[in-house]
Amino acid sequence: MRAPRSPQHLSTADFLTLGNAVCGFLAIYSITTGILMPHLTGESSSPVKHSAATAVTLLLIGSMCDLFDGLVARKLRSSALGAELDNLADLISFGIAPAYFVAVWGIVSPGSDQRLSALIALTVLLAVVLRLARFSAVKMRPGIFQGMPCPMGAMTVIAIVLLDPPFVPGLLMIFGVAYLMVSRIEYPKPQGLLATATLCWIVFSIGCLAAWAAGLPGGDSLMHVGAVAQIALAAMAPLLVIRRKVGQKVGDVRARRAESRG
Repeated sequence: MRAPRSPQHLSTADFLTLGNAVCGFLAIYSITTGILMPHLTGESSSPVKHSAATAVTLLLIGSMCDLFDGLVARKLRSSALGAELDNLADLISFGIAPAYFVAVWGIVSPGSDQRLSALIALTVLLAVVLRLARFSAVKMRPGIFQGMPCPMGAMTVIAIVLLDPPFVPGLLMIFGVAYLMVSRIEYPKPQGLLATATLCWIVFSIGCLAAWAAGLPGGDSLMHVGAVAQIALAAMAPLLVIRRKVGQKVGDVRARRAESRG
């Protein structure tokens, strides 16, 4: 007979979670060596685009690992370390990495303010920390997230930085994303067709960024299409949720009025 598993034994899903953490660290490393250090040393900026594309691609791969580790854990046996590992990996890939991306953007972007960008980057990091803590401590009804999920928030922040908008409007957009992550807006969990659509979006984004990093014709346009689509998705999701809630309340009011008339 097999001996009982140790509480420290790693499951298959845990290795995917660790892959997410590795992707987050490598994204930070790519941003530092390919963008920040050349800017500080005054070297050629030719590797900047490739390093940015590499960092974003790594974060997208981390998002895929985060998506699949939950699916694998449900299909196979999960370990006692699974939930803690997932939060720590998410903090690296979807908290520290995008916040660092914002801070570096504030350093290398012309006409930017380093202190202001660092403040907004800290806001993103704290929003993710609070979001992950609330996810672990607050029990929601099945099929619902409270606040924008961290992977969506992180990729929206990265998309804003990639588009390189005017500095202050860009920071306001990033602050809005941080607010949505700690808000009480209820987001549906990706299941069934929604999960399939999310996976297709990730694959599409990786393809666009790979074309952009490789310097293929139209790569810049594909990057802009992917970034705009991500921002539009992040903006539409809470509006659709609020619209559904308003519709439910209106329906309840109409039902009560009908009952009173009856």
